[in-house]
Amino acid sequence: MAKVCDSIGMVYSGMGPDFRVLVNSARKIAQTYIRTYKEDPPVRILVKELAGIMQEFTQSGGVRPFGVSLLLAGVDDRGPNLYQVDPSGSYFPWKATAIGKNMVNSKTFLEKRFNGDMELEDAVHTAILTLKEGIEGQMTEESIDIGIIHTSLAAQGTSTMPAFKRLTTAEIKDYLSNII
Repeated sequence: MAKVCDSIGMVYSGMGPDFRVLVNSARKIAQTYIRTYKEDPPVRILVKELAGIMQEFTQSGGVRPFGVSLLLAGVDDRGPNLYQVDPSGSYFPWKATAIGKNMVNSKTFLEKRFNGDMELEDAVHTAILTLKEGIEGQMTEESIDIGIIHTSLAAQGTSTMPAFKRLTTAEIKDYLSNII
């Protein structure tokens, strides 16, 4: 999981080195936008630019396509956003989704459990249960990452706390203790 800017974070499934290249590209795109407009980029703009880079690598000679699928989550003037970007450069908005190994079962689980009016605690609980369905071995606070988008703080515009936050291992341990 990587933080792109204060309001956007991203995760991947696939090749780690390719993800690092795309994170650096996303951060450059975000910083260019911030330098120009003095605010974080809308999530859809960042996704479109990043997907364009990924698509370019599918048809350029001498380079291989990126071997990653991405999920970008963030908040902007349209509210919370979640986008999936495929290695081909195709991108899709979602309310809830999964990528990687066992994604079909995870998506089915999310279809049954996800509700657009969920509170934060319920959403994190559902995310952990979704991970638990597909994870091999023991799930601990060290083996998972959880990112949260604070929409109320972003809407105020004066928050000192970032809208995208990666939970600490202690916070994850608290959530896991309520489930296991």
